[in-house]
Amino acid sequence: MIKQTLYFGNPTRLYIRNSQLCMVVNEGKTDEEKIITRPIEDIGMVIIDSAQISLTSSVASMLMENGAALIVCDKRHLPSGLMLNIEGHTLQSERIRDQISVSLPLKKQLWAQTVSAKIINQSKVLERFELDKSGYLEKLASKVKSGDSSNIEARAASYYWKLLLESFPAKTRRRDGDSPNELLNYGYTVVRAIAARAISSVGLHPSIGLFHKNKYNAYCLADDIMEPYRPYVDIIVMELNKSGKSLTLESKEIRKAILEIITSDVRIGEQTRPLALAMNETASSLYKCFSKISKTISYPQIEF
Repeated sequence: MIKQTLYFGNPTRLYIRNSQLCMVVNEGKTDEEKIITRPIEDIGMVIIDSAQISLTSSVASMLMENGAALIVCDKRHLPSGLMLNIEGHTLQSERIRDQISVSLPLKKQLWAQTVSAKIINQSKVLERFELDKSGYLEKLASKVKSGDSSNIEARAASYYWKLLLESFPAKTRRRDGDSPNELLNYGYTVVRAIAARAISSVGLHPSIGLFHKNKYNAYCLADDIMEPYRPYVDIIVMELNKSGKSLTLESKEIRKAILEIITSDVRIGEQTRPLALAMNETASSLYKCFSKISKTISYPQIEF
């Protein structure tokens, strides 16, 4: 069962009563308060996107105890903080030892799988929006070597973004800049949180990556395994652009549309499941690689 994602963008008070998350909201112009409840064990993620949200410490504590992720957004509505349970699995210490002892050759092989899966999904995005039917990216994906020593990922990115951003004000992909960069950043940060939660739930540590290794980055492994999932965000942003809507994070409608990435269906292996559950499968398959049970990470494939 996929757990619920709760988004709070309006003034709300949150507290715990009888293992239920209680949400006190105002009823329109009457100022009458209404209390809504949700079982705490059914919640997978809580997003705080307003300075007018108050919550008790027991809310954060109970969310962590039940394996939920708590995300806090800044004044631009971009996620700026993430809280996770530090004890995500009963065999956590054993699994982290396996994670630390992974050989460099295996890391390079797993990173090559990751890059190849990402590029193939990027090619499907271009094909879906009739931006490229040459098969160039799929050819690049087949050339990815151990550790991506030829830097195929960068070559693919240059080709991909040049075509994908033709219809947007911003013609280059960067952290800051014109539309759609802020929308992409918003979606990627949500996917990053999903990845970090999935990693924690299988007993691995999100800061010990395969490829990413910045000492200032607490989520290197999340940044690794989210790569093939990025194109799913790109699809949502492209669809929003086609709709003619104003592409700004000031719009709650736009933020809501991007947050639907969490429950959007993806094809992974022989099954179709919500993206959040697919990420759990990816994290679980990664541990199987670390423990020498398997040699392949399970990643989603875009189909249409």
